[in-house]
Amino acid sequence: MAWKTSGLMQMCRFLLLVILFLPHEMTSSVLTVNGKTENYILDTGLGFEESLKCAVQNHTREEELLWYRGEGRVDLKSGNKINSSSVCVTSISENDNGITFTCKLQKNPSVSISVVLNVTFPPLLSGNDLQTAEEGNDVKLVCNVKSNPQAQMTWYKDGSILNLEKDHHQIQQTSEYLQLSITKIKKSDNGTYSCTAITLTERKTKDFHLIVKDKAVTIPTEPIVAACIVVFLTLCFGLLARRKRIMKLCIKDKAPQNATAL
Repeated sequence: MAWKTSGLMQMCRFLLLVILFLPHEMTSSVLTVNGKTENYILDTGLGFEESLKCAVQNHTREEELLWYRGEGRVDLKSGNKINSSSVCVTSISENDNGITFTCKLQKNPSVSISVVLNVTFPPLLSGNDLQTAEEGNDVKLVCNVKSNPQAQMTWYKDGSILNLEKDHHQIQQTSEYLQLSITKIKKSDNGTYSCTAITLTERKTKDFHLIVKDKAVTIPTEPIVAACIVVFLTLCFGLLARRKRIMKLCIKDKAPQNATAL
């Protein structure tokens, strides 16, 4: 009975020690960026400067931190790595939109926190603004667009909303471009096409000039070549058919000359 009591006491002591040390050994480090403990989206604008500070919470020893921009690792100075680390994003442009900055624990990269930049900027339009094509050909006008938030896109012709004709006009739109395809262009398609992008605060327009030329008159070469071949063969056959007569005439012409020479 005493042995059982002693064994029970030892087990209780062991459990007590586990409970006492559990908070210290099992408490995991937590990362924060600018005081936030979860991934988040940071709203910003063109030309802004943003500072991101990553810090380790609940750490029991010094922890080294790593920063990543997208898939690339950020080069940090030696004094900007232990327990807290900051990166500064300056002169923010439209190319920074959607870029993810991630802070990780060096010893355990699975412990991380990310910030996605949401850069607001007006529509930026580009494309080949002058095209020349012959009547009857197909043409594509491509208006490239960058915008955040995404813009509402519309095609105009000579200042008015383009009247789409079935089997003649086709519009294709993505988040990156607005494309107008014109099948078998006509003289009436000649003019200025305007790509218009509209957001809640901005309206941008880019002009595309389409010049439709008269269809070039082409001379069919195959019938001409065929006719030449026929004429050549006809002459050849004619000469062959009359070669005996031609040879007799040549012999008669030479006979008097030979007699005189004698």
